[in-house]
Amino acid sequence: MTERIGVVGVGRMGANMARRLKDCGFPISAVFDARSQVAADLAKELGCEAPRALSRVTASSDVVITVVTDDAAMRKIYGDKRDNLLMNGAGKLFINCATISPKVHLEVQKLAARAKAESLEACMASSITQAREGTLYLMCGGEAAAFNRAKPILEKLGSSVRFVGPAGRAAIVKALVNMVMNINTAGLAEGLALGAACQLDLGMLREVFSQTGANSRVLQTDGEDMQNREHSCFFSAAHAAKDSGIALDLAKEKGLNLPLAAATKNQYDRMVKEGLGELDKSGIAELTFKGRHRAKKK
Repeated sequence: MTERIGVVGVGRMGANMARRLKDCGFPISAVFDARSQVAADLAKELGCEAPRALSRVTASSDVVITVVTDDAAMRKIYGDKRDNLLMNGAGKLFINCATISPKVHLEVQKLAARAKAESLEACMASSITQAREGTLYLMCGGEAAAFNRAKPILEKLGSSVRFVGPAGRAAIVKALVNMVMNINTAGLAEGLALGAACQLDLGMLREVFSQTGANSRVLQTDGEDMQNREHSCFFSAAHAAKDSGIALDLAKEKGLNLPLAAATKNQYDRMVKEGLGELDKSGIAELTFKGRHRAKKK
């Protein structure tokens, strides 16, 4: 029997995941978002419920996929005493896709076990387009039984689905992926900005980078956008700041000093402070190219 799926957090990623699963023949039973109109609009498109109560999402679903913004949002949907996903949760599977701290994934797994439910983290390394096309890279952590139950769903969302280990481990891997990606993005912005200041042809420079040790995935996805100041949001600067912070918190716990990660987070924090937080992460180039951005007066 095909399991009914509810989706909590239907912003750009969550909505596209719901659309993809609907296209693949999975019954979408309910969608929920803190912005009720967003959920209502998507529910109309998909032909499903948009309940105001999280407990109703669980009651109408066999599997609930969550894609929320941060630790606080995750704790709220699972731990709010008035209404949470684990009410009616016995026997249900919760697949948690947000980039949050590993300790919160562990908290959720414990809460789910108490409710006689299953929980799996399925951290995503990709963006909005891949969510719609079903080509996400998914890193999963939790119990093997939960992973095996989730696998038929995850394989329709991702072109690569990797089981990393127990709860919390996939979240650590995801934090490191984003930490390194953010460092690469900041470094590329500085390289292109210096090239522009030296009056180099940036198309030529990007081509040289692509054939040398300066090459990176970020060069492919963000290099031209940095040059052309095209920062339509696929992964926001605000999320980059948050995710670098998760990695730095892990480093602090382990007694490691990560100066590049810290400097990168400072740049993304500055973007948020300067009102640029909703630009794509490539917008960090606005801080490095000469004459592009004037800092707000204090």
